[in-house]
Amino acid sequence: MDADLDNKTFLVTGASGGIGISIAKLLAKEHVNLILQYFTNKTSIENLTKELNETNIRFIICKVDLSKEKDIIIMFQEAKEAFGRIDGLINNAGIWPSLDTPIYNMTTEQWDRTISINLRSIFLCSKYFLQNLLEFPGDNASIVLVSSTAGVFGEAGHIDYSSSKSALHGFMLSLKNEIVKICKYGRVNSVSPGWTRTPMAEEGLKDKNAVEKVMQTMALRKIASSDDIANTIIYLLSDRLSGHASGQNIIVAGGMEGRIIHS
Repeated sequence: MDADLDNKTFLVTGASGGIGISIAKLLAKEHVNLILQYFTNKTSIENLTKELNETNIRFIICKVDLSKEKDIIIMFQEAKEAFGRIDGLINNAGIWPSLDTPIYNMTTEQWDRTISINLRSIFLCSKYFLQNLLEFPGDNASIVLVSSTAGVFGEAGHIDYSSSKSALHGFMLSLKNEIVKICKYGRVNSVSPGWTRTPMAEEGLKDKNAVEKVMQTMALRKIASSDDIANTIIYLLSDRLSGHASGQNIIVAGGMEGRIIHS
């Protein structure tokens, strides 16, 4: 089915990570313009750039520290100069401190950094995205927040991460009611991936016992691919396919529940 995204412009944060790369590649097939933010994984973004150079789409790459508001302001200025209106924002960037750390051992520095990247940066990117919509009026726009099942079920040892993702639900429910005041059919939704094969999850997926325990809570006993997540995001970006969906969180986790359903 045609998503009808031709010539629209989308900003993707975290474009050098596994899900971000899949989002960029799938959007390129839809013939859109892209603003791709990254901060680390230089090799990944270089490889993605080479692939996109073989397409006919227009895109810019922005190396931006999302913990710094001034850098985000510069990114939106560069995007405006390149494309004018931004039709959609995919708030995908995030960090996962891999060390299992209970709250009584967690440093304030770790907590602050995780909240800054996973939550504060989404506030800032959404803020300046809506300012772009004010400058370039139109009836349609879409924001997709990439959350996590950790924000739904919790994640012991990762309370900083699960808190940052859980907070996105309230953020989404508020923002969906704000965006329509400046963009008649503007929509805000979120996607919550479960365990997904990405570089960020690579170490965790090496633990066969942990993977087996997780799959006992899933109806579909398999680990998601990054394309599984990206395809859902493309659906939410499309005014044609999801034009009446706003304030929704789609869990893409194989039917995961907070209990064992397979022995």
